[in-house]
Amino acid sequence: MPNFFAVCAPGLEPFTTRELKDLGLQVASSTSSHDSLKGQGDVEEIGGVAFRGSLTDLYRANLHLRTASRVLLHLGSFFADTFSDLKRRAKRLGWESYLNPESPVALRVTCHKSRLFHSAAVTERVMESIGSRLGQVPPPKKFDGEEEGNPPQLIFVRLVENRCTLSLDSSGALLSRRGYRLATTKAPLRETLAAGILMASGWDLKSPLVDPFCGAGTIPIEAAMMARKMPPGLHRHFAFMDWPDFRPKEWESLKAQAQKGQGGSGPGPLIMGSDRDAGAILAARSNAERAGVAESIEFSCLPVSAIEPPAGPGWVVTNPPYGVRLKSSRDLYNLYSRFGEVLRAECSGWHVAFLYNRVELLQATGLQVEKEIPLRNGGIRVKLARGKIPQDPEK
Repeated sequence: MPNFFAVCAPGLEPFTTRELKDLGLQVASSTSSHDSLKGQGDVEEIGGVAFRGSLTDLYRANLHLRTASRVLLHLGSFFADTFSDLKRRAKRLGWESYLNPESPVALRVTCHKSRLFHSAAVTERVMESIGSRLGQVPPPKKFDGEEEGNPPQLIFVRLVENRCTLSLDSSGALLSRRGYRLATTKAPLRETLAAGILMASGWDLKSPLVDPFCGAGTIPIEAAMMARKMPPGLHRHFAFMDWPDFRPKEWESLKAQAQKGQGGSGPGPLIMGSDRDAGAILAARSNAERAGVAESIEFSCLPVSAIEPPAGPGWVVTNPPYGVRLKSSRDLYNLYSRFGEVLRAECSGWHVAFLYNRVELLQATGLQVEKEIPLRNGGIRVKLARGKIPQDPEK
């Protein structure tokens, strides 16, 4: 049974684990980093969760996972302290099941405490081994991890203490690229992180949900997709679809099964997104239309002081500015202070979860938090504060 690795941002491992278990997949372990993925420009550290299953399970993981950014197939692991060992043993792997000779590939090589420490030489030997299996060396291509469209097939080579591990990326473009967020704003929130925040908030998928700093609408859109059980990978291309051993009938069956489970009875939860920036609201509405959830979300151009939450209780889940979008620390402190005041006045008894990057901002809200989860947003170290707004006895 093949071994896989669902890559996610550090801090999201518990939620990726939950997703895998909900899919009925066999979770092996979690890890705080995956060295072979460093240097791709998205985060400094990569976390993730190892799991086992069939190729069909690999398809399912890519189709359904909301918090993972890639799913890797573990192709092989062996001892190699000479280049001849590396080339000979890499040649034994079944590359022909996953690579086409004419299709470009990109290698990511990391070497740590190994006799083979020259990444260019390692790349050369692995490419020669692949060429021996395929009858020709596939065209190499440089890839920075952020290329639009369908990237080349990524191969990760990791050498640690003379043990070589080779993995294939089955996802292609990052799983955060759902396809709906074409309109964006300053400091956008990655879709996978938005989904993780929603899961961490404890939202029950039924109660009202409000995001008073919605920006381009990522949190409300992800919430609507979760509530309607819409698979995030339903309308996109994956790297595994180009593999010679791809099984299109199984893939179509999985998609059909997922589509049957969408929707549900009733209109769904009330989801509200607001922002004082009119351009952001226009972007949010356009993104929601592309995601197919526009009718599930009420967007409004409002400052946080003007929000009017529905009868609750419910959840406030949001990503306030923390320095990138405001000119001074005083403006930022005042914003968080006002945010806390509004929640205590308008959202009595509600749950709240929000990102912040400095303890002073958390203190400015005056809110008591039950839990803080370290995360990263666009390379910035942040924390998700989760708590419950005190119940006003007069309400």
